[in-house]
Amino acid sequence: MGKKRVMLPAKDVDLSSVKYQREIVQAPHLTGFVFRFFVRILEAPLIGPIIMDVLKKQNKIEEILQHTVIPEEPMFKPEYPPQEVEQGVVVLEEEGRPEDRVMSALKCLPHYDVSELWENSHASFRYWKIRDYAHAYRSRKVTPSMVAERIISIIEENGRNKPPIPLLISFVAAEVREQAAASTQRFEAGNPLSILDGIFMAIKDDIDCYPHPSKGASTWMHEVRTVKKDAACVSRLRSCGVIFVGKANMHEFGMGTTGNNPNYGTTRNPHAPDRYTGGSSSGPAAIVASGICSAALGTDGGGSIRIPSSLCGVVGLKTTYGRTSMEGSLCDSGTVEIIGPIASSVEDVMLVYAAMLGASPANRISLRPSPPCLPTLSSNDYSNALGSLRIGKYTPWFNDVHSTEISDKCEDALNLLSKEHGCEMIEIVIPELLEMRTAHVVSIGSECLCSLNPDCADGKGAKMAYDTRTSMALFRSFSAADYIAAQCIRRRHMYYHMEIFKKVDVIVTPTTGMTAPIIPPSALKSGETDMQTAANLMQFVVPANLLGFPAISVPIGYDKEGLPIGLQIMGGPWAEATILRVASAVEKLCGESKKKPASYYDVLKAN
Repeated sequence: MGKKRVMLPAKDVDLSSVKYQREIVQAPHLTGFVFRFFVRILEAPLIGPIIMDVLKKQNKIEEILQHTVIPEEPMFKPEYPPQEVEQGVVVLEEEGRPEDRVMSALKCLPHYDVSELWENSHASFRYWKIRDYAHAYRSRKVTPSMVAERIISIIEENGRNKPPIPLLISFVAAEVREQAAASTQRFEAGNPLSILDGIFMAIKDDIDCYPHPSKGASTWMHEVRTVKKDAACVSRLRSCGVIFVGKANMHEFGMGTTGNNPNYGTTRNPHAPDRYTGGSSSGPAAIVASGICSAALGTDGGGSIRIPSSLCGVVGLKTTYGRTSMEGSLCDSGTVEIIGPIASSVEDVMLVYAAMLGASPANRISLRPSPPCLPTLSSNDYSNALGSLRIGKYTPWFNDVHSTEISDKCEDALNLLSKEHGCEMIEIVIPELLEMRTAHVVSIGSECLCSLNPDCADGKGAKMAYDTRTSMALFRSFSAADYIAAQCIRRRHMYYHMEIFKKVDVIVTPTTGMTAPIIPPSALKSGETDMQTAANLMQFVVPANLLGFPAISVPIGYDKEGLPIGLQIMGGPWAEATILRVASAVEKLCGESKKKPASYYDVLKAN
């Protein structure tokens, strides 16, 4: 009968007959000289394509893309039917002033006695919130300029470490001092721009933040692309008084899940310096987890906000595709990537999200987004909204983790949520997960290749890190027909998930299938290729990227080695308010026993 496999239309698939299939990646784990030699062979004209074809056959990529009849039409970017506005929310004015949206967000937050907590801050470890900084500035306990000096000292000290701890790629102390001085003057005059005035943030190196270059953590991107102004989201935050400390480290061009970067050094996990932070937003997550910055901006095309947030024990939000403008980022033309906030708490994520949101004019027309909303965490409707919540869980997938500690901790968090608020747990089935992951790799890979091809043709490809070159070799092996097949799978999975969201409000999983992996010393100089670790880290994040759904990672505990574990909450289209409400409840139930990271700096209340 040949190799051809014919899929039923998605609407005709019998979900009761679906059997979960565990993904086992067949690819070598290589570092050092062997890895460099492997990349050279992979890039060779004749033998390279043969090796790639073998790897693709072993991992069923060829079977899915080339030997399968997919009846659905292609979907080249996420498409959603019109959605109703969520219940128990405050609607934000998308085209209004960012400062006004932040004020609306502030009114959504529950009561918080900042002065009492300030006096009792030594009782147990806790991260300082944005409201803590605002209280300290307004009560003249500290000034933004004083905090700036502490941060500058820490960053300069980290640069002198052996080996250095590379949180930032681009940092100019004089520019930080200038921003802090302006903020200090506003507080002295009694005219802060918003509650975000004087709040220090780092920006991932693939998002424009003038006057810093945007290198994408490469050694050359700034040579071919100049930065003339802030990205749209950075501009909105700047209008609220945010102080930008510089451009945060990342996995080169976002093509990795660990945060390994031979170009500038690999960012270390604040909870364990011998462990990866996760990627690709490694610097943003680490600088927040270290206490140096209240928040940071990352990008997420394949879990790149949620993975490092989970591994570093902080909160990371991936918004709905198109919710926030990508103007001024290295990935502004893709269909899977977004810019989103990372912070130590859900409420701080909400405040930053309120300031930076706003779809591009084109996406407002094509995607027809529902109005942006935030949950009213301060109202009596809070518990009622949670009590009617329907939580979807695909148990075989949920439990497919590297260690049962992860799934057990996540299960404990859900049990607490159900016990405290009466949420309904509903078993769901998500078929064809391997096909979905394959479609995502082809989609994000083709978009990366299209973006970088002109520079590679000019000889810049040889200057990329070895693991980036490995990814590029894979991406070049995909044909136009493969891309079309991937988009047919995207439509197929959009049908499956939209049907699921008729029955549930959110889908919950662990954020990652493993906690922070160890950094092989041999991988520091030349990088590494470890596709099984990548698969473990990306185990649960792909649907939100391929289909554009909002998702958030919230810390819920630690494994026996003290490494953070995150719970992922994914919602339907434009349902940021729903996932933020659930994340806030989970944080309240699970966040009381936070451990102080091994690398932590108290920049607000330094002795």
